[in-house]
Amino acid sequence: MIWAGVLVASVACYGLKLAGLSLPQRWLQDPRIQRTVPLIPIVLLASLVATQTFSTGQHLVLDVRAGALAVAVVAVVLRAPFLVVVAAAAATAALLRLL
Repeated sequence: MIWAGVLVASVACYGLKLAGLSLPQRWLQDPRIQRTVPLIPIVLLASLVATQTFSTGQHLVLDVRAGALAVAVVAVVLRAPFLVVVAAAAATAALLRLL
C-alpha cells in the first residue's frame, strides 16, 4: 500500500515538472512572471520558518523559538555573517530555555 503512495507521488512530481517545462515561451517572457518567480523561494522559506517557529503540532505557540528568531532577524539586519546569525540565535534559545 505504501508503494502505491510513493508511485503516485512520483508520477505527480514528474507531471508537475513536465508541466513547468511545457509552458509556452511567451508566458515565461512576461514581465510580471520575470518579477514574481525570483520571489517564490523567499516566500516559501519565510512560510517554513514561521510554521516551525510558531507552531507545535496543530497548536499556535509562543516560546523561546520566537526570541531566537527575533535575535536572528536583528543579526541579519545588521548584516552579520551567517554563522554569527546562527550562533546568536542558538545562544539566545539556550539562555531563554535556561531561564
